[in-house]
Amino acid sequence: MSFFRRPDYTSEATQFIDQLKVNNPTLEAEQRAGRALLWDKNLNRTEQADYLDGRVAQQSYVYGTANHPNGK
Repeated sequence: MSFFRRPDYTSEATQFIDQLKVNNPTLEAEQRAGRALLWDKNLNRTEQADYLDGRVAQQSYVYGTANHPNGK
């Protein structure tokens, strides 16, 4: 053992998470399933390209009167 070695430290948050994983062993699998449900999606590139092509550019001044019947 080295003279300068500090004792191993684990924070309260790490201890809490470790204890939570011990008490609920399926926790990580549930987290992965939730992530897959919400985030891990396959993108359809053609639909995404159609969506981007259909966007209308916003005016530089949103509240302008260029398209208003009484506008100049």
